[in-house]
Amino acid sequence: MSDKPLTNTHIVMWRYYALLAILCLVVLTLMGRAVHLHIFEQSFLSHQGDVRSIRLERLDAHRGTISDRYGEPLAISAAVETIYANPTQVKLGDEEYAQLAAALGVNKRWLKRRLESNRDKQFVYLKRKAAPHEAQQALQLGFSGIYSRREYKRFYPAGEVASHIVGFSNIDEKGQEGIELAYDEWLTGREGKRRVLKNRAGQVIKDLGVVELAQSGNDISLSIDMRLQYLAYRELKAAVDIHRARAGSVVVLDIETGEVLAMVNQPSYNPNNRSNLNVSHLRNRAITDLFEPGSTMKLVTLASALESEKYALNNSVETSPGFLRLGGRSIRDHRDYGRLSLLEVIAKSSNVGTSKLALDLGPEALWDSFYALGLGQGTGIGFPGESIGQLPNPFNMQPVELAAMSYGYGLSTTALQLAQAYMVLGNGGLKPSLSLIKKESKESVERVLPESVSNELLKAMRATVEKGGTGTRAQVPLYSVGGKTGTVHTVGRDGYNAEEYKALFAGVAPINDPKIATVVVIDAPAGAEYYGGEVAAPIFSRVVDGAMRILSVEPDKFSQLMHVNKVESSLAGGRG
Repeated sequence: MSDKPLTNTHIVMWRYYALLAILCLVVLTLMGRAVHLHIFEQSFLSHQGDVRSIRLERLDAHRGTISDRYGEPLAISAAVETIYANPTQVKLGDEEYAQLAAALGVNKRWLKRRLESNRDKQFVYLKRKAAPHEAQQALQLGFSGIYSRREYKRFYPAGEVASHIVGFSNIDEKGQEGIELAYDEWLTGREGKRRVLKNRAGQVIKDLGVVELAQSGNDISLSIDMRLQYLAYRELKAAVDIHRARAGSVVVLDIETGEVLAMVNQPSYNPNNRSNLNVSHLRNRAITDLFEPGSTMKLVTLASALESEKYALNNSVETSPGFLRLGGRSIRDHRDYGRLSLLEVIAKSSNVGTSKLALDLGPEALWDSFYALGLGQGTGIGFPGESIGQLPNPFNMQPVELAAMSYGYGLSTTALQLAQAYMVLGNGGLKPSLSLIKKESKESVERVLPESVSNELLKAMRATVEKGGTGTRAQVPLYSVGGKTGTVHTVGRDGYNAEEYKALFAGVAPINDPKIATVVVIDAPAGAEYYGGEVAAPIFSRVVDGAMRILSVEPDKFSQLMHVNKVESSLAGGRG
């Protein structure tokens, strides 16, 4: 058998069929792989595709609302838009930069620099929490890489009037001061999620629905009555301006419940505009600032004396010759009052008379009375930065220190603690817990003084504001009130400042059936008047007068006034 030589035609045909077989095999392999992927790995591939194109976006939660006791909003969150960019997608000319900057209300140079310097990033903020119309103007320009998303911005309708209580949150709605900080976790909601389909450019082309709903934060109803808050703020601000004082505070408490009805300070700040904020103005001075309470403590000393049952209001004490020498120091009255009843000791504000009571009672008995009223300890109000004050150690206390303590020197307190003490004195000796949150139900109340002692103290408070007392300017036309004045030297780095004072007044109203306890503190009045009875008492009078009307308290002087008018009319008729 002879072999025929392979021709060129045979070689070409062999190669053709070999290549065709290989191509068919490749096609069959690809088809088989496609069938395998389509049938057996479809779910896996679908998931991988979704991972590369479907995204979860955050849904911001609505922060809880803060309101006063009657529902008036003090802090609310409003829907706004945040404009952001993907710099890798942004391609703008100089004119387009100008258009975008004008729409956002920002500087063109700043905008260009921000985008150009972040070319390697896929996300930068252009404007946080802008007004919706600003976001709409920016997006309508149609520039690629510019987006917006819904957020919330905090607003404070009462502004500076309630700022020291409410506080504020930062741009991410995290509490920074006041109630916003103290109850941040309670107010903060839980973010939600939504699924969206995006293209390669990062643009949302389809909203696939909400995966998890955002949960709003919890609301808070404060104990504050904004009607009283506005009243107290107005009167305090006017007084600080008139007396050219450095600062001031007013606190109004509901005597029966312990709720804070008003708490204002000067200077204040506007939480809606903190661009030029003075950090020192952030302090809620009524809670954070300590001072010596001065003669306002004489009522506490009297309470200790009455509770000991060694004294009664009609007992007398000799104050002549108007001073008392203890440990090389002199304790002085304004003048020699001679022999005074305990009622007159308070009304005249006798340092000598109060000191003699304290020296007879002893340091431990006096300290117990101060402490029982809440001095030298936290109020439990839960406010950030609260100061607890200080009481001197009753052990190893020298006589001069004991005497000083009896009229309010050598210890420190806050305006809120002082108001708490007077709340107890006017509440039959009962001490409800203080609260900035509205109380929804009654609570058990601690008794710290006998009711009989409290009733006697109310008589002493009334005597202070009547003729011959130091607080006559605290009187209110249609209501009987009572309280105690105080004037103390301010304390500086080198000790007492002989030329600076704090003017104080603490009291309750109406005196026959107390509803509120009010404290006024004016720091460093610079005018001719600086005594508590001259500066703080008139503020007390105006605040209490307005508060009684707002709270619809029936005037207890009305019947007396009607009787006087009737007598005057009768006399006028007789003369005719």
